[in-house]
Amino acid sequence: MLMGQYNQKVDTKGRAIVPAKFREELGEKFVITKGLDQCIFGFTESEWNILAEKIGSLSLTDKNVRKFVRFFLAGAATLETDKQGRVLIPAELRAYASLEKDIVWVGAGKRIEIWNPDKWAENTEYDDMDEIAEHMSELGI
Repeated sequence: MLMGQYNQKVDTKGRAIVPAKFREELGEKFVITKGLDQCIFGFTESEWNILAEKIGSLSLTDKNVRKFVRFFLAGAATLETDKQGRVLIPAELRAYASLEKDIVWVGAGKRIEIWNPDKWAENTEYDDMDEIAEHMSELGI
């Protein structure tokens, strides 16, 4: 399970060091794409294949499905770590997630998320935790 939070830097070429704990689970190659909430999602190749198969089984006659498929798959890229544990985050994805010098790597179960630190802070201000907890209870957690 991918979990934890790590702060890193992006160099001028767009490379970032993948936290060691994540490298162990993600492997040498993994897939990233546009995530929700203006972050980047990352998946192991096996998790990506499961997700891609589910997406591929959706109806192409549904306009929202087509929009989601374009959003999610068009920006996807397979990353490969170099000998120093770095990956090159494509410019389009860095722009989408407003990644500049500092980034936050977040473990989110079966995926990672890569955040701009300011966006991460905005998205982790939980003044409604009681509501969220109640909703999670309804989902069986």
